[in-house]
Amino acid sequence: MMETFKTIGRIHSLDGAEDEITVLEKSVGDAWDNDYVVDYKGVKCHALFNWFTNRYYVDDIYRRIEA
Repeated sequence: MMETFKTIGRIHSLDGAEDEITVLEKSVGDAWDNDYVVDYKGVKCHALFNWFTNRYYVDDIYRRIEA
């Protein structure tokens, strides 16, 4: 299990503008190796990590995780 940490991500609802996110865990059971569960301002959602840009791309619109 990985430790949570804060970093900067590109946020879908902000048209790709950057803001602070908290990376919670690597997505379990997903076929993608770069899929993570993140928290953005209280919204739990998926984010893809891009190895070339070294950024998380947070989809807080279509890939929300409902509890």
